[in-house]
Amino acid sequence: MQEVLAGLATGFGVALAPFNIMLVLIGCFAGTLIGALPGIGPINGVAILLPIAYGLGLPPESALILLAGIYYGAEYGGRISSILLNVPGDAGAVMTTLDGNPMAKRGEAGRALSLSAIASFVGGTFAVILLSLFGPMLAQFAVTFSPSDYVALMVFAFASLASLVGKNSWKTLMGALIGLMIATMGIDANTGIARYTFGVPDLLAGIDFLVVVIGLFGMAELFHLVEQQVSGQLKTLPVDNTFVRMSDLAKTKWTILRSSIIGFFIGILPGTGASVASAVAYGSEKRAAGADAGEFGNGDVRGLAAPEAANNAAAGGAMVPMLTLGIPGSGTTAILLGALLLFNVQPGPLMFTQRPEIAWGLIASMYVGNVALLIINLPLVGLFARMLTIPQHYLTPLIAVLAFIGVYSIVGNPFDLFLITLLGMFGWVLRKLEFPLAPVILGFVLGGLFEDSLRRALSISAGDWSILIVSWKSVALYVMAAAVVILPTWASRRSKRLAAAGGPVEEDE
Repeated sequence: MQEVLAGLATGFGVALAPFNIMLVLIGCFAGTLIGALPGIGPINGVAILLPIAYGLGLPPESALILLAGIYYGAEYGGRISSILLNVPGDAGAVMTTLDGNPMAKRGEAGRALSLSAIASFVGGTFAVILLSLFGPMLAQFAVTFSPSDYVALMVFAFASLASLVGKNSWKTLMGALIGLMIATMGIDANTGIARYTFGVPDLLAGIDFLVVVIGLFGMAELFHLVEQQVSGQLKTLPVDNTFVRMSDLAKTKWTILRSSIIGFFIGILPGTGASVASAVAYGSEKRAAGADAGEFGNGDVRGLAAPEAANNAAAGGAMVPMLTLGIPGSGTTAILLGALLLFNVQPGPLMFTQRPEIAWGLIASMYVGNVALLIINLPLVGLFARMLTIPQHYLTPLIAVLAFIGVYSIVGNPFDLFLITLLGMFGWVLRKLEFPLAPVILGFVLGGLFEDSLRRALSISAGDWSILIVSWKSVALYVMAAAVVILPTWASRRSKRLAAAGGPVEEDE
């Protein structure tokens, strides 16, 4: 503990230097704006601004503080377009759309934005505290996860989808299956065989996540608005001046705490990230609500707080393996790892003793950054919420412009502009058929991780499938997955039997 306190003292000495405080504020503000742009996300934001940070000739600790501020600022900002436009800023914000956007549509955008800001602050701060106290120990446990353990983790995540969203669990699972199918498109890295490309050369590299999320959410929302305009059913959204209530904080306090813990521990597992953390946290809270879960998906504050706390905690958790072992925990931390190597700094356990000003300075800056994000974002809630007062016949072309610019600026392929249009039409049809879109995105995100982990595990065992159940961690995850699927069904049937048995008794009375 004394080493931790001494390290934090060193770190705050670096982070609270006036120049570094300015960099934290700039990074947080820029990250919030980047995260608010649909589909850009933290990984693209950090990648775009990395050359600028390097070109400015900043010291390594200052450059990393700036890039880290952009990272968790973008995680923070992804909620804005999710809540206001129903278009996720990044993969971790997909679950935020489920309850955040319904709240905005009923005139509570300010309440949703301010609650998500507070949940994000708590989740991010909780993660930094755990990073400070237990980072090296947790990182050593995380790297013991074998490919077969990751397969079990993915099975657990898919099982969580069964009760995740929507009224029909079969449609939820079908949506996840569609996402898995989209994830398999392109050239198989192991065999070199083209899969589901239909002779189209542009599909050989697969479909970028940005294209999928913008198409299925952004363009589908665009077609939905156009349909309402044509049919004359377009409604004017109510002017918003709401803010988070004390009753909301009381109702979500344990939700935020549980989701922060889930998000942090999933975040430290290399390759998982905020998308898995937010999905598992949302599903866990929906199951924990039990009979009181009817409002989930219709604007429940718990359904908004859970993924927001989890994805920001996961962002902090992803820093653990990067700083302590030199293993990136997510795509964004892989870019931060590259930034360290660019400055000739080797991350790992020795960095805490050889370059404490970098390791502890970054950790201390995350404490400062979370406070800065709360201070920056809460006063702007009213301004963000006023965006909903824009007439929707102007909002339609705005979504189209953001979608096309977002895709073309990152992917740079004109074919993908046609692809997001096709995916948008497909997403619009799925909405008409009452298929939830979030499982499609999560199936796509998890599909690649699932396939890679399964292939690595079977390669290690020379095709012996028993490798998938030899680890105690795998077995524990499979048991949890089975419980997630079976227990809600059993509880539902049991309650129906009890209700049926109790019915005649009430009539006799």
